[in-house]
Amino acid sequence: MPDVRRRLIGWTLLLGSVALAAAAGAPLIGTTRINLSRAFDTTLPWADNVDAQIFFIARLPRVLAAALVGASLAAAGVVFQALLRNPLATPFTLGVSAGAALGAVLAISLKLQLMLWGVSAVTGASFAGSLGAVGIVYALARARHSGFSTNVLLLAGVTLNSFFSALILFVQYIADPAETVQTLRWLMGDLGVAGYGPILAALPLTLVAFVAFAWLPRAMNLLSLGTDAAASRGVNVVRTQQVAFFSASLVTGAAVSLGGPIGFIGIIVPHLVRLLVGADHRIVLPAAALLGAAFLIACDVLARLVMAPVELPVGIITAIIGGPFFLWLLVRQR
Repeated sequence: MPDVRRRLIGWTLLLGSVALAAAAGAPLIGTTRINLSRAFDTTLPWADNVDAQIFFIARLPRVLAAALVGASLAAAGVVFQALLRNPLATPFTLGVSAGAALGAVLAISLKLQLMLWGVSAVTGASFAGSLGAVGIVYALARARHSGFSTNVLLLAGVTLNSFFSALILFVQYIADPAETVQTLRWLMGDLGVAGYGPILAALPLTLVAFVAFAWLPRAMNLLSLGTDAAASRGVNVVRTQQVAFFSASLVTGAAVSLGGPIGFIGIIVPHLVRLLVGADHRIVLPAAALLGAAFLIACDVLARLVMAPVELPVGIITAIIGGPFFLWLLVRQR
C-alpha cells in the first residue's frame, strides 16, 4: 500500500474516532443530567420523557450543528490558504462572513419572521448575504484580470469585508437596543439551532462543496509550487482556482448561516493539522475537517458549562483558545 494512502487511512481513523467520541459524549454533558436509557425508551410517552426531549431537541441538534460548522470552516481554511498561497487566509478573508453578517443583521433589524422548511429568515438572509459577497468579489476579480487573479481577489475581499462591517455598524447604530443585543449575540457565534431544519438546509450545500474539495488536493499540492509550475504539470490553474473559490465560499456561507461568524476555526485547525500530518493536502484536507468538527464540539461544551446556567456564545470560547494558541504556533515555527 502506498505510503500516502496508509497515512491517510491512519489519520482518518484516528481523528475520525476523536470526532465520533466528541459527538457521542457531548449530548450527555450539560447542567441537567439525563438518563440515556430513559431517553431511548420508546415505551414512555414523548410528552412525559424529559430525558428524550433534552437529548433530541436541545442537545443533539446543537452537537450536529457544531460538527458541521467546525468541519466546514476548517476545510475551507485549508482551501483558502492554498488558493491565496497565504498562511493567514481564513474562510472570512474574502468578505463571505461580513456579507452573511450583514444579511443576518438586516433580517433582525427588519424583524423578518418568515420561516420556510424549518429555516428562519435570519438564516436565509445570512446565506443570501454570503452569496452576494462571493458574487461581488468574483466579479471584481474577473473585471480586473482576464484569468483569475488571486491578488485582486484578496484585495477585493478585504475591502468588501471592511465595507460590509461599516454597514453593519450603521444598522446597529440606528436599531433599537434589543435588536442591537440580538445582532451582537449572532455576531459572536451561536450554535443554539432550533431543531434539525437549519442543519438539513445547510447539509446539501456542504456536501456539494466537500465533493468539490475531493477533486482539489493534488492540484493544490502543485499550486503550492506556483501557478507556472502547476500548469507545466498539467493542472488547469484557472479552473482549479475557480472550483476552490466557489466551493470554499459556498461551504463558508452555509456554515455562517448556521452558526454565525465563528472565528479562528479556519486558521487554527489547518495549522495544527499541518504540524501533525505534514503539508500534503491529500491528508491535510480530510484531517482538518475531522479535527475541526471535534474542536468546535468541545468548544461548544465549554461554552455551555463555563458560566452555567448562562451559555456563552461559542465564538468567545474559540477566540480565547485560538488567539493564544495561534501566537504560540507563530513563536514555535520561528
